[in-house]
Amino acid sequence: MSATIWFRPYTLEDVRFFGASMPLHLGIEFTELGSDFLRGRMPVDDRTRQPFGILHGGASVALAETLGSTAAGLVVDPDKVRVVGQEINANHVRAVSDGFVVGTTRALHIGRRSHVWEIRIEDERQRLVCISRLTMAVMEKS
Repeated sequence: MSATIWFRPYTLEDVRFFGASMPLHLGIEFTELGSDFLRGRMPVDDRTRQPFGILHGGASVALAETLGSTAAGLVVDPDKVRVVGQEINANHVRAVSDGFVVGTTRALHIGRRSHVWEIRIEDERQRLVCISRLTMAVMEKS
């Protein structure tokens, strides 16, 4: 088995447990866990479209933060630390009106006190829809 960045040998089923709450309401689902990335998809439908019929930028950000924060949580020892979002940005570069968007997150930096994750969101034709960067703070549990 190849080396991975994950704290434990998580499976995709383990990760799906993290998809409760808002991600569930938006239809976000985790689809692939690689040695250094996490991938998920989200439907472009009435839950995620803005009034003009295209994917809402906030929904893209919700997908990005879901993927990046979940991945950050998989890297650390959950008995000793927790990760919390500190900053997120997103550039929306292509409109999507239906189907699914697919997000892939990879770490740009994994430090003791912070992580930086890049999240690429693409349409079903693998065209870039949104590029996002998420900074996570790593905090000791008290």
